[in-house]
Amino acid sequence: MKNKIRILEVNKAYFPHTGGIETLVKQYSEELGKFKNIEVRTLVCRDGIGKTCSENINGVRLVRAGSFGTYFSCPVSMSFLKIFRKMSENADVIHIHVPFPLTDLALLLSGYSGKVIVSWHSDIVKQKKLLRLYKPLMKYLLNRADCILVATEGHIYGSEFLPEYHSKCRVLPYGISPENYTDIKKIPFLTEKLTNPESIKVFFTGRLVYYKGVDVLINAFRKVGDNCELFIAGTGILENQLKEKVHEYGLNDRVHFLGFLPDAQLKQAFSDCDIFILPSVEKSEAFGIVQLEAMIYGKPVINTNLPSGVPYVSIHEKTGITVQPKNSVQLAEAINILRKNKNLREKLGQNARKRVLENFNEKNVIQDLYKIITDEVNI
Repeated sequence: MKNKIRILEVNKAYFPHTGGIETLVKQYSEELGKFKNIEVRTLVCRDGIGKTCSENINGVRLVRAGSFGTYFSCPVSMSFLKIFRKMSENADVIHIHVPFPLTDLALLLSGYSGKVIVSWHSDIVKQKKLLRLYKPLMKYLLNRADCILVATEGHIYGSEFLPEYHSKCRVLPYGISPENYTDIKKIPFLTEKLTNPESIKVFFTGRLVYYKGVDVLINAFRKVGDNCELFIAGTGILENQLKEKVHEYGLNDRVHFLGFLPDAQLKQAFSDCDIFILPSVEKSEAFGIVQLEAMIYGKPVINTNLPSGVPYVSIHEKTGITVQPKNSVQLAEAINILRKNKNLREKLGQNARKRVLENFNEKNVIQDLYKIITDEVNI
């Protein structure tokens, strides 16, 4: 019997840490491990400060390296370097999720000579000082990689660094399992919170941080018709500032802050909304998996034309409306167009669901990843 292909998945964090990349790494670790000829181990860092520990979560053999904390969005861990070197000795493939500068350094110091797959989720956008220090390591990693996975073509051509490596790049979209979104108890989760029971329900979910553009959305809502209410799910450092803006603009009756929503309630919110909106303003928003979660429920999406994967997920005038980032006027116009036209909302929503089923089904994505590992990387 042929030996199993041994894969080491590497990221800075893992479930129950919340985030799109963490969800993806969990998905890859669990699903690849179900193939009979593949063995997966996963290496991440501890959240916050803590010692190294090993776990088995839903069949995934996981090591969380000890950490001194997080600086510039990156864990600080000396033990990670040592553990990476040891775990890489038995790996046929190391699958690295970036940006995570500590992994680039670990690979350089490890002496590992096997295959390297890089999943490029985003350029470093905000931490410019870190980027100046990190750039030589990043170039080393991109040169060292046998294959670079990106979720859309927008990740390549919207990147400052990937175009020169386009021959190594393979498009592997992020995926969701449609069946996970149908088995929910459907309740009027948003409807029961409306000030006006006849209002159109606009929904946003995400961290309340600078690149999400929620401030632009709230500003835009001043120009949206009265029969429309906005629901904002999530928490973050801008929460109080955003609530103050809502009060300043006199929108308290039409803008509702829901805080953190557990998975079941989040799905109910997606199911109950009329329009989903992702008003992100920087390419730190590299894809927006939340778009898929809305689209699977047949909801039209308003997104922004970022130089990233965002506008490749929901397509302008096919599954929603795409506007320019930071443009509150266009954002308001898009909301008003969909607010006034139920038939258009339904048409775009039907197209959205069809697009997810055809292009972003997790089962197909995992099969494509399996093919990349076994064929295109020639193991």
